[in-house]
Amino acid sequence: MRIDIAWWDLDRSAATIDSLREHLRDGTAERWAGVHGLRLKFWTADRERNRWGAVMLWETDRPAVLPPNRAAELIGFPPTHRSSFEIEAVVEGVHAMAALHGLGPVFTS
Repeated sequence: MRIDIAWWDLDRSAATIDSLREHLRDGTAERWAGVHGLRLKFWTADRERNRWGAVMLWETDRPAVLPPNRAAELIGFPPTHRSSFEIEAVVEGVHAMAALHGLGPVFTS
């Protein structure tokens, strides 16, 4: 398994956390549900530091073809930071949620 982490420092962009959240509501988030090999993707926002990003957990290496990176288009430049790591171990704790799909303010507002 692999994990990709990417984030943008938004200080030099006209995009905001709120505008990027709206962009996820236009169906962008749902497009990722059909990506083969993607185990989990979550988008992150850090209002205090004005950062936006995503974390993707892959069963193997990520595929060559992915949905368009609309965030990079809206922000106006590629991620400020991008890292990829091999996963050494995974555990799931005890939880009451049946699934993570569809959680977050993008889907509730």
